[in-house]
Amino acid sequence: MFELAMQIFAMIIGLASGMIISGAVFAFITAIGIVPRLAQKTKTRAYCRIYESALVIGGILGTAAGFWQIRLPFGAIVAAILSLCIGIFYGAIAMSIAETLDVIPILTRRGRVQQGLFYFVLAIALGKMTGALLYFLVPGFFDPSHM
Repeated sequence: MFELAMQIFAMIIGLASGMIISGAVFAFITAIGIVPRLAQKTKTRAYCRIYESALVIGGILGTAAGFWQIRLPFGAIVAAILSLCIGIFYGAIAMSIAETLDVIPILTRRGRVQQGLFYFVLAIALGKMTGALLYFLVPGFFDPSHM
């Protein structure tokens, strides 16, 4: 009985902690104005409300997918297209955060990088892509049972 009570208590603490963290992430995204900046850069400012709603719904569905192993009845081609779209979204959000927080100008000033910034950003993107491909395509590359 005591063990069940402790498990329920741990679930409540975990759920409350997750809600606080996700609220903080969404507050951070809202406070620094990532969505309006992304909409401004893509010249789609009229759809800002849709972007914000999609971000919240995506966060909720992503969290649910982390709890339950949801399988969608799609083939590998549809999964590849969805993965590409998700990667583009993450890249756009990452660049919006970097631009909003003026990371790139600070990096160029402090690191005395005057030329080759394109190659620096490209190297980061290719490194991220390589890591994702290794994770998903190489069997046994990441085995959580060894953690």
